[in-house]
Amino acid sequence: MRVAAVVPAAGSGERLGAGLPKALVEVAGIAMVTRAVDGLLATGVVDEVIVVAPPEHLEEMAAVTTAGRVVPGGHDRVASVSLGLAEVPDADVVLVHDAARCLCPSAVVAAVVEAVRAGHPAVVPAIPVADTVRRALAGGRVEPVDRTGLLAVQTPQGFDADLLRRAHAAAGELRATDDAGLVEALGGSIVTVPGDPRAFKITTPLDLAMAEALVREL
Repeated sequence: MRVAAVVPAAGSGERLGAGLPKALVEVAGIAMVTRAVDGLLATGVVDEVIVVAPPEHLEEMAAVTTAGRVVPGGHDRVASVSLGLAEVPDADVVLVHDAARCLCPSAVVAAVVEAVRAGHPAVVPAIPVADTVRRALAGGRVEPVDRTGLLAVQTPQGFDADLLRRAHAAAGELRATDDAGLVEALGGSIVTVPGDPRAFKITTPLDLAMAEALVREL
């Protein structure tokens, strides 16, 4: 079964204050997108990686992504993933991975692929929610939320390729915040595999500092 990964890399990086796409921001001297692509291929279970980049930054992305193929993205994440899917028509399994989760361990990637190959058409890595959670109400009030069974979902998310293509073909009529949500909105079910705290999403300067500290420890 051929495995391809699509890496949407069009995030602005505004919250990082970087002045360039987040995927090009360096973690300990190496761009996030480079770390993400190299990490996927280093697992030995991913055959090809497609990076979907802002059209105005294709050259910069290609310069730091020699191990993957860079193609222009669309107006939003869903459109960009769809364009990435079009580049891998022969894939049996497709992973969708955030460049900003560039320190995701190989074991998580391998577990997602193994679960899809075992017959689960949609798989996400997830970790239990550790924080106390409250729901905001009108007037500044809050109410407690039982966190029992709550999970924080990570990437890469893995899919039977045909199922993901159908979900994206119907995306204009569906409401979802990620690709797993598109599959669920289409009527599909999701299974989880254990995620890893190291697969956190780098969004803020604090996240970036934590990632660099983690790289120095490895």
